[in-house]
Amino acid sequence: MSSDRATGDRASRSSNRVLIVNPRSGGGKAVRSDLVAQCRTRGIEPIVFEPGQDLSAIAAAAIRDGAAVIGMAGGDGSQATVAGVAAQHAVPFVCVPAGTRNHFALDIGVDVRDVVGSLGAFFDEDERRIDLGRVNGRVFVNNVAMGVYGSVVQSPEYRDNKVRTTIRMLPGLVGPDAAPFDLRFQMPDGRAQRSAVLIVVSNNPYAPRPRRGTRGRLDAGILGVIAVTGPPPRGADEWTTPVFRVDSGATVALGIDGESVAMEPPLVFECLPQALTIRVPSRRSTPGPD
Repeated sequence: MSSDRATGDRASRSSNRVLIVNPRSGGGKAVRSDLVAQCRTRGIEPIVFEPGQDLSAIAAAAIRDGAAVIGMAGGDGSQATVAGVAAQHAVPFVCVPAGTRNHFALDIGVDVRDVVGSLGAFFDEDERRIDLGRVNGRVFVNNVAMGVYGSVVQSPEYRDNKVRTTIRMLPGLVGPDAAPFDLRFQMPDGRAQRSAVLIVVSNNPYAPRPRRGTRGRLDAGILGVIAVTGPPPRGADEWTTPVFRVDSGATVALGIDGESVAMEPPLVFECLPQALTIRVPSRRSTPGPD
């Protein structure tokens, strides 16, 4: 991806539309779409995100420099980081689906097959507000998983081969000789639970039978919790709550929007109702040159 803004310098003060681009996400989806050039022809200021840079700081600097709308082209973890900054500064956010799975884009109604077309949201002034999730101060747009998934995501091989890595690690994590996960929480009926094979906390609950998206809505003001404490289906419980807490005697391995994170307990999950203003391209969007 060629760019005279080589390494994510601050956005031009003359631009009020800024897109941060991760050229490595989705196996180089932004590069294949020539996204930087496509932004420039539309009057959108592209900032190329490079390894080792502070994504939150880049987004905050772009807003300080005058960005009235900010977007992220990358995976869901990057989407969450920039969305959190946008929410903090009350600036509308645009999701450009340049990641691998793009779950967040699917759930807010973005066509994940049309990366360039998603730039139309910068020019569509129709906005709506959605919730964000947060755990110990870190924002998430999709979910946080712990237990089996949280441990698998910690593996260095996971990103290169997710399925094989999961198959290889599962026997040691859930087999007869596996130590139980120290995850303590309260069930919806008040019972204390001291372990779980898997816990997933989501920003709004997942739909029972998801189709194109995975959550029916993102503005209900609640978290979804799925806890697997025994053999499914009887060992799986699902409920909603505005706040959820998990305690442990050790650092907890998490997968936050698919990214590997370790956090010290207690883990306090909360819903941030209608914290983020988003723009999604409509049929009447005009993503052409400004």
